[in-house]
Amino acid sequence: MKVQLMVATSNHTELAEQIVELIATAAKLRGTGIARRDPMYIRKKMLEGKAIIAMDGEQPVGFCYIETWDNKKYVVNSGLIVHPDYRGIGLASKIKEAAFNLSRKKYPGVKLFGITTSLAVMKINSKLGYKPVTFSELTQDEAFWKGCESCPNYDILTRNNRKNCICTGMLYVPGAVEIKSSERKKRIDLYYRWVKLKQFGFLKKFKKSNEKSSISI
Repeated sequence: MKVQLMVATSNHTELAEQIVELIATAAKLRGTGIARRDPMYIRKKMLEGKAIIAMDGEQPVGFCYIETWDNKKYVVNSGLIVHPDYRGIGLASKIKEAAFNLSRKKYPGVKLFGITTSLAVMKINSKLGYKPVTFSELTQDEAFWKGCESCPNYDILTRNNRKNCICTGMLYVPGAVEIKSSERKKRIDLYYRWVKLKQFGFLKKFKKSNEKSSISI
């Protein structure tokens, strides 16, 4: 198995449909309900040089692309996906790092952020220098948050006036003071525990809320 990572080009546009299917299938399995990507949009990212693709010969096995928000004040690495047969070998981390470096090269000095429920993605982000933040520190671009409408947890986001949700916000600020790897690991471990408690608390709280609503009806 010899996987190559590269910036996607016009030579990869014919693979857009396969990549869209990979993203959609993974989202369905995770239960995130994210909006289905448009192959034309994926092709556009490739033509703009704003995507990282992992290839095993002629087969696409991983992908991630760059999006900008608030008139390029914020950057997000979206659509991170790894083919099921290629998971568990650190490929997601390598793709994410490549997309992160490409983002910093194309948009130097711009903040990078993401929201996720995946502890694995949080760990990758933490190693790259992202830190957990409140949603108020992320983009307030309505177009970005509109993308959450198809998520099954969208009611939690709206009930909290978009201040927090089951997803966790993470932000990378260029030039921020770096911490030692040993200290970062301690913080990550503590942070993971807090995330699990937060997610459990939200689910328990809104389950009770829904049960009360059903009873009142």
